[in-house]
This record gives sequence, structure tokens and C-alpha cells, in this order.
Amino acid sequence: MLKKISIYIALFIFSFGSSARDYPGSFADLAEKLMPSVVNISTTQVITTRTNPFPFEFPPGSPFEDMFRDFGEPQQRRTSALGSGFIIDKDGTIITNNHVIQGAEDIFVTVNGEKEYQAVIVGTDPLSDIAVLKINSKEIFSPVKFGDSDTARVGDWVIAIGNPFGLGGTVTSGIISARNRSIGLSRYEDYIQTDASINSGNSGGPLFDMNGDVIGINTAILGQSGSIGIGFSIPSNSAKKVINQLIKFGETKRGWLGVRIQNVTKEIAEVENLDIARGALVASVADGSPSDKGGIKSGDIILEFDGKKINEMKELPKIVAETEVGATVNVKVWRNKREIIKRITLGRLETSEDFKPQLQKEEKPKQTKIEGLKIEVRSITEKDIANRKLPKSTSGVVITKIESNSPVNYLKIGNIIIEAQKRNINTPGDLNIVVNSALRSAEKNIIIVIYNNQNQKRYIGVKLD
Repeated sequence: MLKKISIYIALFIFSFGSSARDYPGSFADLAEKLMPSVVNISTTQVITTRTNPFPFEFPPGSPFEDMFRDFGEPQQRRTSALGSGFIIDKDGTIITNNHVIQGAEDIFVTVNGEKEYQAVIVGTDPLSDIAVLKINSKEIFSPVKFGDSDTARVGDWVIAIGNPFGLGGTVTSGIISARNRSIGLSRYEDYIQTDASINSGNSGGPLFDMNGDVIGINTAILGQSGSIGIGFSIPSNSAKKVINQLIKFGETKRGWLGVRIQNVTKEIAEVENLDIARGALVASVADGSPSDKGGIKSGDIILEFDGKKINEMKELPKIVAETEVGATVNVKVWRNKREIIKRITLGRLETSEDFKPQLQKEEKPKQTKIEGLKIEVRSITEKDIANRKLPKSTSGVVITKIESNSPVNYLKIGNIIIEAQKRNINTPGDLNIVVNSALRSAEKNIIIVIYNNQNQKRYIGVKLD
């Protein structure tokens, strides 16, 4: 009897061990096969900066200030960035992230850690963060092919190959940790989450399944100090549609519905007598848009688009964008506590009014003259704060013009006034109030606090005329 029990235990252990070891013993053969198709990308661009070469500032009005003024003139320096990519055609067509090559003047790719080539941009799409490049060479390259990312399951083994920290040819492995992730980086998000180590420089590199097919483009990591086991990849099925358009047209052609949407909450579902909170609530409809022409109204809840159910609001923009421009589709909406069908012929997002504001330049901030100081100022912007690397809570006004007879003519254009008479300055109006109040006083003196153009804080006493 004891002998039989021992045999059963041995059989159980063998059976459990066989199923538990359902993972590759080594990734070496797969990595060796794929490495020639993964490239390291380096880019260069010229940055113009204005810096103070001295560890100090000359006092306002100092004769040395004019003498050394030229030393503070704009300086140009060449910067470089690193990323990854992969070859999808033997002619040297490469896929990477848009942010890897954005603003680049020169792009170089190194194939299999050996030969370096110059590459040109075929097309870019900032909305999905995808770019297509082409190697300037008539050589034949080793491509990889895309897999079906829709069949990838949580728990599947994957490997990432890329150029982390410029080290080149680095292979990491892990599993798919989650699907359909949204992290707020772009308009169309449906990321694959993986615990395969992804670091700075891996951006644009491929995420492979165990067949050696690309199921994702490594795009983002969680955390700024490096991999913490949470990386994100653009699914290959979503990427392929963008890539095909960039190769064919040099740009994207996304479907456009022309609605502003919001989440359907539990409370809204109850009021509308909808069974559960689902779909996308139409907050507004753009005049003359496909939805306007097709009869969609504010307050409608879109439940299905072209036969695809909309469970959450975020699903609709992606499905619409992936639909062919000019296609006529059925849109099922919930209106007046019942379902109705509307036929909509889609427009093109990139030529729509919805898209144009993203391409327009920022409006020039309004200039306000401060008569008492004989200067012009404008409100500080978030872009100013980011570019100057100031504290995020910074408020103030930026000096844009200084008259020659100004009592502060020793200040510089670009200086930021953040306080006056110990009062925080948030708008040009705040500064005007303080200055006008001081002009009515007997002393006609004020103390202002500025950030100079080197971001150093300075307290300045001003005698008003």
C-alpha cells in the first residue's frame, strides 16, 4: 500500500512539474534571430540658449554691464538623443516612436551593433507617437513581421530588445502584465503593460512574442529613474493601421465624427433609464460635422458604432479614428429612453475644426503698459515656467518692453516681476494697482522682487518719477 502511495505522489509531482515548467528554457535562439532587425537610433539637433557666463551679475547701471553684454548673446549647442527601432522591410523601413526623432536635424541608425547609416523621415504621427523612417542605403536588411496583438494574453511571455541608456543590443524578458491600459500620454491609448525591463533608450523598440513577431512598440515607463517592472507598448494591431497610412500617404487619415463626449455615470444612466452605465454621452455636436449632418444631438448616448459596442467613453475615439474616412456607418444611440439608429458618413479628423486648434500657434499674450514704470508686461504662462524651469507655483508678469527713461531701465526684457510692496503679482493689473498707489504716496518708492534671466531672485528698490 505504501509503495502505491509513493508511486501516486511521484506521478503527481511529475505532472505538476511538467505544467509548471511551461516556459522557455532559454531565449538565446530567439534573440540571436531577432537582433539584426533591431536598430539603435541617435539624433542630433541644435539648441539655442542664452546664459550668463559669469558666476555673478554686475550691479544695475554698472559700466561693466555694457562691456560684457556680448558674452550673454545666444549660444548654439548641438544635443543628441538615443532611442530604438526595428526594421519591417528589407529595403530598410524602420518603425520607432515619434518622440525619439521629434525635432531631429540628423538621424543615424546602427544595425546589429555594427554599421551606422543615415535615415530620413517617411512620416510621423504625434497623436499615436509613431514614426516611420527609411535607411539611406541600397543594402538588403533583415525585417521582422507584426503579430496579432489581439491574441496576446495576460501572462504570455514576451521579450524586449533595444538601446537602453545607449548600451545597444540589450534583451530583456517578462510577461504581459495587463491589457488596454490608459496612462494619459496620448489621445488614442490602448497600451500593453509588461514587466519586461524597459528603460530610457528603449523607446521605439519592439516587444516580441515567443514566435518572434512584433506585438508592441515599447513607448513609456512608469517612473523617471528607470524600469520598475511597469512598461507600456503600443499594440501592433493599432500601430499597423497608422504605419500603413504613413508609408502610403506620409500622413494619417483618421475618421471624424464631430462630437464632444463624456462618461456616462451611474446617475446619468438612472435618469436616462439605461440598464447600466455604458456608452459615450454626447456633450456637444460640432456645427456642420458628420454627426450634425447625420442627426446626432447633444444628450444622446452612443451605444454602438459600426456594430462595435461602446462600453466606456474612451473606446469611441479610437474606434472612430481607425474607421476609413468617407465610410458610412450605423451609429446606435440612446435617446428619450429608447434605441435609435443613425447613418453617419465620416469626415477626416486632420482637416476638421476639431484638429486645427492643435496645429495653430499659441496666441501672442496681451501686452499691458505700466505707465508708472514706463514698461510693458504680460502675464507669465505655463510654457514660461517650464522653459525657465521655475517652481510650478510661480506667478508674476514678464517684462516685454522697457523705455529708455524708465526708472527700471537697468532691468532686462524677460525679467519676471513676482512681487511689489510685499504683494504677490499675478496679473499686470495687480502691478498697476501697486504702482499707482505708490505714485499717490509722499515717498513714491516701491520695492519689487524679480527673477532675472538667470532665474536668480533679486529685490530692487525703485524711485518713481
